[in-house]
Order: sequence, then structure tokens, then C-alpha cells
Amino acid sequence: MLLPVLLLSTLGFASSVSAAFGFTKSGNNYVVDAGSSEPLVFTVSGTSCDITSIKYRNVELQGPTKGSHISSGLGSATVSATTISGKYVKVTCATSTLTHYMVVKSGESTIYMATHITAEPDIGELRFIARLQSSKLPNEYPYGSASTTAGSSSTVEGSDVFVVGGQTRSKFYSSTRFIDKDAQCVYGGSDEIHVCMLAPQPESSSGGPFFRDIESNNAGDDTNLYWYMNSGHVQTEAWRTNVLHGPYMMVFSRSGVPSVKSTDLSFFSELDVKGFVPTSARGYVSGTASGVPSNFQTVVHWYNSAAQYWAIASNGAFKSPPMKTGSYTMVLYQGEYKVATATGVSVSAGATTTKNIASTLASHNSLWKIGEYDGQPTGFMNADKFLRMHPSDSRMTAWNPATYTVGSSSVGQFPMALFQNVNNPVTIKFNLGSAPGAATLRIATTLSFAGSRPQAKVNSWSGPSPAAPTKIDSRGVTRGAYRGYGEVYDISIPSGTLVSGSNTITISSISGSSGTTFLNPNIIFDCVELFTG
Repeated sequence: MLLPVLLLSTLGFASSVSAAFGFTKSGNNYVVDAGSSEPLVFTVSGTSCDITSIKYRNVELQGPTKGSHISSGLGSATVSATTISGKYVKVTCATSTLTHYMVVKSGESTIYMATHITAEPDIGELRFIARLQSSKLPNEYPYGSASTTAGSSSTVEGSDVFVVGGQTRSKFYSSTRFIDKDAQCVYGGSDEIHVCMLAPQPESSSGGPFFRDIESNNAGDDTNLYWYMNSGHVQTEAWRTNVLHGPYMMVFSRSGVPSVKSTDLSFFSELDVKGFVPTSARGYVSGTASGVPSNFQTVVHWYNSAAQYWAIASNGAFKSPPMKTGSYTMVLYQGEYKVATATGVSVSAGATTTKNIASTLASHNSLWKIGEYDGQPTGFMNADKFLRMHPSDSRMTAWNPATYTVGSSSVGQFPMALFQNVNNPVTIKFNLGSAPGAATLRIATTLSFAGSRPQAKVNSWSGPSPAAPTKIDSRGVTRGAYRGYGEVYDISIPSGTLVSGSNTITISSISGSSGTTFLNPNIIFDCVELFTG
């Protein structure tokens, strides 16, 4: 993808050792020298494609026991290297279903990468993982120690949530929404070396603008830096194959954190990289998004089987990034809450398609509302914590069955999640000036785990048991995830059920499945509203 990238790491450093750009063959390995003033020299195995050594400023950063590689390593690959126009070195690693590229530009301390796949790797996820020395790069950015599991004293869940110094930690707590991603880094040393992963536009990934996945983890033996192109972690969309993932890059810096801003990646068009589509062969979509209140972020999203893109509207106006040609579905979000969809949006090379989109969220007579329709558990109890810690963490507000009183309770007293055998049910008490007749209770959720769905009881009337939602075979809130299919349940309350004066609604998690503690069936709330009309 050709979005701009500002690589601060490559500019204005004093030379430490004179460097010679190019590559040499050493046995079965390729040794690549970036020829940069802050020397970067790395070694690629000529049999497996693993990076087995990374020396930056003559300091070895590669972990000692495992290489840096795609997935968990390709095992074997056909590996070649070439110099192009005296400006680039390209290392190509090929298997029957995958071609991985590593590129350096003369004078830059950056490894540019791209990965073309025709089938999903057997491991069931597509990632690049740099396994770096934790003694040299112990720290993580931007979320600090939330994902540092080194020195753990016990395991909370599975083999990926641990306790360190009384706090829960996991590599999953390093995630950022795609739409917000910039640099993700590990760093350390007296001169504070940063090694950062940047992925300017994950057009070939899956999950849309709000997907998030593992980014970094100091696990003790190594500090791991990741770029997850796809995975089964709360997967809501099919993986894209027969596409190029990237370019993405690993940047080495002594001047702080680089930022995705303004450098042109069009040089990839000179490199004969399979699946790379230059800007000249792309098109755009622009228009106006309307109907989203100004206090919400307005996001427009395009997707098809080959690509995904998004843009944030400003005062309603939007323009997409450069898109591959084809026909797209277009979605409008109020925050992360889907409010409109259009199909058949056509993109042609060198052209800009105009397509407006308007929210279809209907207005009604609201008797009360808890939260907002933004596709997130914003403002609810523990919503400010769960992205970076496990629900069992002592820093969390205790998970107990809650009673929320409309008009006197704060939104922060309403639980963000309902765990079937932990804090089930949640009770809502409210007064009505008169009996409203028939009404609708809307329970908007963001994610269901283990078949959980809400059942409501209104005064003495028991609402229906909803059908089980589409299963997502992945842990959710315990890994800091909240976004699934966003099921919305509208419960029709018969006339005569709600009365003038005091009323009570209880919402319970129901499921035919079971689990232990926070792996019980559970739902995450987005908004709960009672309305008529």
C-alpha cells in the first residue's frame, strides 16, 4: 500500500562505523548491509528464511535461540538475494503458497517487508515476529508493561495470561485498533534504541478498521515484536488470500519513535514484488457521511474479498486512501456502531467515485438509555481497564451482580460485561410517570462468548430466550477484546407490562455452555435503551 510513512530513524545520525551497502553470501546465508550511517547489518538463512542475526550500531539485537520470521518459521524455503539499481537489496523467500520479501534501501536503517500468500499458513495465522534480546530491548511502547510477562509468578489463563508483581499481564494487552495504529516498538539501552514495526495500511488483513491483535511482548527469554496480518483471535471475517500483505517495515532508531506520516513507498514498484499495486493503478471514493452526531467519530469502511480500507470523516466529508479497483461494500459507523451499508461501490484506476452515505439509525421516544450506541462498552464499569488487564485483576472494580437505578446511578456503575456465573444478572430500576403501553427494550452488545445472549425479565413478565448468536471460537474480554458481530436484541414488551411508578428489569446471561469464572459464557454491553415508537 502506498500511504506515506515518515521514518525518523533514518535521518541525521552521526556515523559510528563506515558501512558498505549491499549483500554477501556466507555459506548458506545472506548478510545484508543497509549502508546506513547508523549501521544495520542482518543475516538471513538461505535455507529457512529466518533472520538469524540483527546488528544495529554493531550491537547484536537478535535473540539467541530462535530466529525472526514469518509465522513460527517457514521451515524451508527457496531463498535468493539481488541488488536492484544499486539502491535496493531484495531478499526473496518462496514456498509453494507464500512469498516473503525483505528489502533495504541504501542508507536507511529499516527492513521493509511484504508477504504474498495463496493460502493461509498451517499455523492458522499470518504474522511476522521479531525475536529480540530482552536484555537489550526490555521495554515496550506504547502500552508499557501491560504486555511484559517476564518474571511471572503464576498463570491466570491458558498459556498467555500471567501474574507479574501482582498484576495480570498478557501479550494480548499490547493491541491497538487498526484505525489508530502508528508505531509499535520495543526499546532499551543507555542511548535508547527503538526497534519499531510500522504497517501503513493493512489492506489485505481482515477484521476492518477496529480489529486489534498482539503487537509486543517481553516474555523473558526474548522481547517479541509482531505484525499480525491475520489470526483467529476474535475472527469476524474470512482471511484474504492471493494478495500481498504490505509493505510493512521494521525500523531501527536512536531518535525516538518513528511515525507513519509522509514518506512515499512507491519505490516498491521498482522491485518486482508479486501483488504490489502502485497508486497509478488505484482509485478513490469520496463523499459526505451524514446523520452521525458530532460527538461520535464518523468512520467509513470499504471492503471486498481482496481488500479493506477506511477513512475518518471530517465535518461529514471523507476521501478514501488509494484503493485497488473493484466493487466494494461500504459501511458507515457511529463510533464503531454500524449505522448504514451500501453495496456495489465501484472503484476504477485513476478515478474518484463519489458516493454519499447516511445513517439509518431510527429515532424514537426514549424513556431512558444507559450508554451510547458507539459499538464499544464506553463509560461502563471496568471499560477503562479491560484492554490492558484480565477481569480477575485486583485493579478492576469487583464483579458483582449490580443494581442500576435510572436517574441516580452513574454509567460507570453499569457493568461492561455480564459473566454468567460471576455477576449475573444486572438489575435496572426506574420510575415512569405513566404506563407507556407497548415498548421495546434494546440491548446492544459488542461481543458474545460461549453462546451467551441476554434474556430480560420486565416486572413479572419474562421475555423470550434469544437464539444463540454466531459463534466466534476465541476468547474475548479476558484477552482485552470486545469487538465481535455486535448483536442487537430488541425485546418487544407487551402493553400493560410497564406500569406507572416503580418498574424493574433484570438482564441475565443465558447459554447452554459453561466455563470457569471469567471463561463462563459472557456478553459485553454497548448500550441498553427502553423506548416507545
